[in-house]
Amino acid sequence: MVKCGRPRKGEELLSRDRLLDTAISLFLEYGYGNLSLENIARDARVSMRTIYSQFGGKAGLFGAVIRRCSDQFVTSLSEGHVLESSPEEALTSFAKQFLFRITRPDVVRIRAVLIGEALRFPDLAIQFYEQGPQRTLDHLTQFFARHQQTGYFAAIDPHFLADQFLSALRSERFQKLQLGLELAPDEAEIDVWVRQTVGLFLHGSLKDRSSNTKGEVSTVCQSTLSN
Repeated sequence: MVKCGRPRKGEELLSRDRLLDTAISLFLEYGYGNLSLENIARDARVSMRTIYSQFGGKAGLFGAVIRRCSDQFVTSLSEGHVLESSPEEALTSFAKQFLFRITRPDVVRIRAVLIGEALRFPDLAIQFYEQGPQRTLDHLTQFFARHQQTGYFAAIDPHFLADQFLSALRSERFQKLQLGLELAPDEAEIDVWVRQTVGLFLHGSLKDRSSNTKGEVSTVCQSTLSN
């Protein structure tokens, strides 16, 4: 018997997942500008109408691909997680997931596709930024703002704190990775990378001068007494 009517919700989700899986594979293989919606629809076994109704076109489909990737780590600083961990533990956990995902070869390649096509397709760049980096930045901004209210962080613009933390995480090493000058780091390398970055971000690079000051005072006193 031929099935009629609208597909069930579970079937719709499976169709959507298959479409997104197919889309990311094709974007990685052909880039953005050289890939047609017809090819995506054919390989995903969906209609063009389905793509347009769900995503509005190719830029919207690419944005959905990026959003699904970003969903996997944006929520790692969710309210529940933050409340269960100290700010340092929460930042460390988030940073490990963030770095692990953005340094995977497929993610590095999809970013390269975007950078190569951004000038020709500005809507694509907007989709990418809003669904990926902007969401991560907004989530971190909220995280810093919450913990400023508890007195943990200094009264610095929380958006600036979030931006600086992400910049410190990506670092020059990530740029070398994008250029193919380094291999993707393993979990042990990421652990060292994260702990160094979080430690520097939270505690700064200046040496604690309180002990030095005491030592200097003691030296001066001894010198005075000996004279």
